[in-house]
Amino acid sequence: MTMPIKLLLLGTAGCHLCEEAEAIIDTLPLDNISVELIDIAEAQHWQARYAIRIPVLYHPETISELCWPFGPDDIYKFIEAL
Repeated sequence: MTMPIKLLLLGTAGCHLCEEAEAIIDTLPLDNISVELIDIAEAQHWQARYAIRIPVLYHPETISELCWPFGPDDIYKFIEAL
């Protein structure tokens, strides 16, 4: 059995690109993968690093990042590379 993969979607409220990224992710059948939405405005370390780069799909275990713009194929390639 494969271990579940936890990803973070870094963004902030009112960001139309973040909403677009979330909508893309929501349409994908991502078995055994959870995506947690993180509002970077709520944590200074996230805001300092990602303020002008959001949305970013982030894998905390490998510190891998998939920066916007991305689509379904990019997301699948990102997950395969983890």
